[in-house]
Amino acid sequence: MKKTALVFAAVVAAILALSGIGVGTSQAAPSVSLGGGSGILVLKGGNSAAACTVTTVGRPTAGPNRGKLIALTAGHCGKPGQRVLSERAQNRGPIGTITQSYSDIDLAIIELDAAKVRPVSTVGGVTIKRISNKPVSFPTVICKEGRTTGHTCGVTWFSDGAAHFSQMCVIEGDSGSPVVVGNTLVGMVNAYYFVSCIGPETGTNMGTITKRLNRAGYNNFRPV
Repeated sequence: MKKTALVFAAVVAAILALSGIGVGTSQAAPSVSLGGGSGILVLKGGNSAAACTVTTVGRPTAGPNRGKLIALTAGHCGKPGQRVLSERAQNRGPIGTITQSYSDIDLAIIELDAAKVRPVSTVGGVTIKRISNKPVSFPTVICKEGRTTGHTCGVTWFSDGAAHFSQMCVIEGDSGSPVVVGNTLVGMVNAYYFVSCIGPETGTNMGTITKRLNRAGYNNFRPV
């Protein structure tokens, strides 16, 4: 049920960026804006890349990785060691690398190049100010911002300590999208069942994600 899209142009853009073609050396290029809802491309090798969406950008405030700038997305978007581009700023080349990917909860952690990335709290129709580890419940209306379908909302049908199921519209490429109630991040999009944009949508709740981040050394994660 977990789906990603292949984007061939990303590889050409990455090669140009890495070789320095078309990039001036007299001054640094402006930082790439990135936040929950931003589109990313994960380089797969050869002529392919996976198009996904960032859940949020922030920093752990404790543990061995304290202070590192990281982004979260869906685990099926990539594997450790694969490089990540901003979909809207492909000419800047890789802005980060996947360091961890967990298939059991479908979560990937991306360590970002802080010299290239400018974290933002608002992307499209979603603003993230805080995290809630409490599962959402029926009939709470949740919303998301995805690189494919943009800003959509829907009622929560069911939620437990690990995952939620809702009526939000999602399509391939929306994987990793932030799921919010107001400006509070409560989860991420991972998949849809049956029919795209009809659903239901399902994803991992932030309580599950936060626990895994703590175990991985990205303790007390906070969105920037």
